[in-house]
Amino acid sequence: MCGIIGIVGNPGTQVATPVYDGLIVLQHRGQDAAGIVTSDSDNISHRRANGLVRDVFLERHMKKLVGSMGIGHVRYPTAGSNSSAEAQPFYTNTPFGVSLAHNGNLNNTPDIISGLLEYDHRRINTSSDSEALLNLFAAEIQRSVDGRPGGMDALGEDDVFRAVERTHLRVEGSYSVVCLITGWGMVAFRDPHGIRPLFLGKRVVGNFTERLVSSESVVCQSIGFEMDRDVDPGEAVIVRMDGRTISKACHPKVSHTPCVFEHVYFARPDSVIDGISVHKARLRMGESLAKRVAKSFKENEIEAVIPVPDSGRIAALGLSSALGIPYREGFVKNRYIGRTFIMPGQKIRKDSVRKKLNTIDEEFEGKAVLIVDDSIVRGNTSRRIVQMARDAGASRVLFASSSPPIIHPNVYGIDMPAREEYVAYGKTNEEICNSIGADWLIYQKLEDLVESCTSAGADSPADFDCSCFNGIYVTGGVTEEYLSRIGQIRADSEKEQASV
Repeated sequence: MCGIIGIVGNPGTQVATPVYDGLIVLQHRGQDAAGIVTSDSDNISHRRANGLVRDVFLERHMKKLVGSMGIGHVRYPTAGSNSSAEAQPFYTNTPFGVSLAHNGNLNNTPDIISGLLEYDHRRINTSSDSEALLNLFAAEIQRSVDGRPGGMDALGEDDVFRAVERTHLRVEGSYSVVCLITGWGMVAFRDPHGIRPLFLGKRVVGNFTERLVSSESVVCQSIGFEMDRDVDPGEAVIVRMDGRTISKACHPKVSHTPCVFEHVYFARPDSVIDGISVHKARLRMGESLAKRVAKSFKENEIEAVIPVPDSGRIAALGLSSALGIPYREGFVKNRYIGRTFIMPGQKIRKDSVRKKLNTIDEEFEGKAVLIVDDSIVRGNTSRRIVQMARDAGASRVLFASSSPPIIHPNVYGIDMPAREEYVAYGKTNEEICNSIGADWLIYQKLEDLVESCTSAGADSPADFDCSCFNGIYVTGGVTEEYLSRIGQIRADSEKEQASV
């Protein structure tokens, strides 16, 4: 999971600062690396490195990022992407100079890389699917204008749309993309399933309409742009340097099935994704859970609903309100520890959980408490939290997950572990409960999760990618052999060995 942003500003302005500010807003989507590329009429400037946005970009770096167009990227460490050489955006100088930032995961990267070498005579420098995607898109632009005189003037919008159409034909997986073509304009496109989010914003400055594209709508509000709309699945949007904007559907068959886990965990609650308020969706998740909790417990048997901060907080509010049980903040979060879900390696995650949370003992002492979290993946965080509640004096510790059991790999950009490392894999509810040390455990039902998201937006999609819960991969082509291969790469033992 990554965060991307692109801005085309008024000619003569410098967009590096608003791109930087947008990346700060998207920092929750990736804490491993960050990068910015800017462009004026003739040249590009770039900076990318491992680390948080605030650490990668110092004042001296920002001064060198000149130009009225810019794109940025924050990355979290997916399997095999620890090197600073794989920090994005990527750049290729042929043709015209194309830079690309990508959120998602391609499932046929080896085929793309071999095809690039055999048919397009392009060799990439890393094993990154994003660099393969950049070179594929650039090769298709080259193919669109081959043999035509005129240099940059020969490149038209139809050529770029044709390149996007051909890219769709050669790519499998999830991809929300923003590109810069040096001195020409910005291109944004989304896979035909719309698995990863992509949002458009605008801002009128004098007679010029500045354009923004980002992973989440909240970026618009944070840096002073007006919210416009989502990029549709299979759609490409072109913004030229002079502000002209044109869009086109570039895939003949779309099926809008965005990733439901965005609403469970990844997206900020103040975002609206595909017409769905993330905040409302999480409230409804809690309300759905409350109906099932009420069937198992009588009034006053649960004395407090306590969230795991931060992503469990809103579902806990919905559950507490629906049941009429007091909502209490029992855990204090250290804001200077990153999101443990997206940290590489089990040892790092375990150490971070211990440093991340502390208890307010009086909220637990002598009480039967219901702890609410967004999900349970490996079970280590949940196990630690249950033990912390017991150490603080809780008489009973009940646990609720606002999403269903995770039992299948995610192949669309969320680097979940090998499935054998899921606490729910091959276990009954009682076995999972025992594994995390709770007195009682309840999971959200998948149909209730989908309904919570669907009912939280007037124009929400009809269905979602729920593959990590039900094993149904919306793009097709995900074989058991492929799942086995990525399972080996994602195993914590492999990640820890790679980090030595």
